[in-house]
Amino acid sequence: MRGPLLAAAGGAMGGAGGPLARTIHAKLTAALQPTHLEIRNDSPRHGGPPGAETHFGVLVVSGRFAGLPLLQRHRLVHEALRAELAGPLHALQVIARTPQQWESDPHAPPAPPCLGGSKR
Repeated sequence: MRGPLLAAAGGAMGGAGGPLARTIHAKLTAALQPTHLEIRNDSPRHGGPPGAETHFGVLVVSGRFAGLPLLQRHRLVHEALRAELAGPLHALQVIARTPQQWESDPHAPPAPPCLGGSKR
């Protein structure tokens, strides 16, 4: 994933990222027990002021996704972040893979370009 990487499973998040990034990390970890988790704050790419936390991308690798279609995987992520999506989180790019999928291709596609906000 491109952009500032804020967290990855296997390493403590420490002071990296703001409060919303830390909440996203905690909630996805609790809900999905990921073997790999990356959180990227894309807010600066979308015209957000310094320190903004409105646009994020997450890469979640979890055994909980086994046998589930992509839509149901995304629903699990959205359910874990329901409160944040109703409030401060404006946009969320989700990449949801099983451990087997991640093992066979441990790369995330690049973030989509910003098409709105102050860019237009």
